[in-house]
Amino acid sequence: MSDATFADLPAPPYYAVVFSSRRAPAVLDSDDGYDAMAGRMVEVAATQPGFLGVESARDVEGFGITVSYWRSLADISAWKAHAEHSVARERGRQGWYAHYELRIARVERAYGGPPAHEGPAC
Repeated sequence: MSDATFADLPAPPYYAVVFSSRRAPAVLDSDDGYDAMAGRMVEVAATQPGFLGVESARDVEGFGITVSYWRSLADISAWKAHAEHSVARERGRQGWYAHYELRIARVERAYGGPPAHEGPAC
């Protein structure tokens, strides 16, 4: 059984870009194009060399975490330099985010659960 909420990733190693953010109060009330831009960034990222997938969640109070997965640090650097992504980052700095943190990590091991069940009583 597959869950589209989770990225379908290859075996490690690969890299994770963890973007944690708190949306600005004004954006929580009006959106100001945020959702459209976020969707567009996922579309554009998916066309970039080395992109492996993305997982994202946001609570009603505006705190969110988006993790994008990449084959290499060079692929992450190329994504950072992408012109459309640069515009989105600047819009975030100018008003969409009250605060954000970005972290890059190498994934050495990955597993999930619960294990698949056998038979009709799953």
